[in-house]
Amino acid sequence: MAKNKTAFVCNECGQDFPRWQGQCSACMEWNTITEVRLGAATPARTGRFSGYAGSTTAEVKTLDQIDLNELPRIASTFKEFDRVLGGGIVPGSAILIGGHPGAGKSTLLLQTLCQLAETMPALYVTGEESLQQVAMRAHRLGLPTSKLKMLSETSVETLCEIALKEQPKIMVVDSIQVMHMSDVQSSPGSVAQVRESASYLTRFAKQHGIAVIMVGHVTKDGSLAGPKVLEHCIDCSVMFEGDSDSRYRTLRSHKNRFGAINELGVFAMTERGLKEVANPSAIFLSRGEEASSGSLVMVVWEGTRPLLVELQVLVDNSALSNPRRVAVGMDGNRLAMLLAVMHRHGGLQMSDQDVFVNVVGGVKVSETSADLTLLLAMVSSFRGEVLARDLVVFGEVGLSGEIRPVPNGQERLVEAAKHGFRRAIVPRANMPKKAPEGMEIIGVGKLTEALAAL
Repeated sequence: MAKNKTAFVCNECGQDFPRWQGQCSACMEWNTITEVRLGAATPARTGRFSGYAGSTTAEVKTLDQIDLNELPRIASTFKEFDRVLGGGIVPGSAILIGGHPGAGKSTLLLQTLCQLAETMPALYVTGEESLQQVAMRAHRLGLPTSKLKMLSETSVETLCEIALKEQPKIMVVDSIQVMHMSDVQSSPGSVAQVRESASYLTRFAKQHGIAVIMVGHVTKDGSLAGPKVLEHCIDCSVMFEGDSDSRYRTLRSHKNRFGAINELGVFAMTERGLKEVANPSAIFLSRGEEASSGSLVMVVWEGTRPLLVELQVLVDNSALSNPRRVAVGMDGNRLAMLLAVMHRHGGLQMSDQDVFVNVVGGVKVSETSADLTLLLAMVSSFRGEVLARDLVVFGEVGLSGEIRPVPNGQERLVEAAKHGFRRAIVPRANMPKKAPEGMEIIGVGKLTEALAAL
């Protein structure tokens, strides 16, 4: 009998080591290496389903011999979901959806599969909930339940064998953290189990043309739980985010081999399930009736479309020796950098002021086009001056005070004009040859010019 092998694996990055050590040399984290026992390979492992290992002969081709015809995508019945996935679900792809508990991952997938099951075979595998719990949710949401096939199973080998018999076009596995393989001697949810289960399901999806959607848990810092190799082996990684006190949920792609990354989809959680929001800019622009200082609208680019978002800044006298710098929805380090740029090139000293920044609607802004908006909103709050409600601003700010252009400037201006904005302060390099009708556009090249135009 073959002996069980022992490996030492980092819980953060999934790197293997021959022996235990205190610090992972790959991700430089301390006390993250744990011992796992790996079972010896058995014939059952290599022959669970047809074509798993060695039953097909690999063929070498040149680039010009490869068929470039795209596979027809499966529409998920949610346009926002299709947008995030790059146009729909690709047959044979492996998709990972992560999110905090209660965000709505299972609800979204249950709604999608109940609708798709009316036109194609679909299989929903649940390992965390019982079949009765899933059925109760489907009836509560008023979903069609006569065609969707359900399975309660946590063994990866068993569910793949059943899937071969049922031949679904799309299969959901909820969730990957509770799945296990018989020849991996560790508990479900461990690094070895998650890695082997995800790899097994990914190969199964590729070889049989079945789209597999896996649900993943997240850690306390919001990242996907499990080894980093989990995100490498799948085709598309999507995060479902939303605060428990907000009815809106955002779906964002972090990795997509079949479309653009950082694509954003917006949903509203209702008593009848998730409803897609066709015009998210209208939600994020729900401003108060009375105008206030420190409020300004920016145009950010999310994936393949522009999005109008309100930015609020509060600058107040600080009673602390070390004033607070709080940024919600933006990078705090970039806020500190822009404060230094404002002092050096704008002539405003805020070292004795508390600065609080909030992106309305719970959107997380990562691109640099929000730099100029943030600086002008800080000036508005610092001086107590109310800015025009029909003003929109975007642009990147450099360390020397220059205003750098941002991509897709024309599309941003067109989107702002659709929502009734009549003035815009943009980088001079983003000045369009023909401005949208009824819109005044001011191009600036330095921070001092932007402050003068304000």
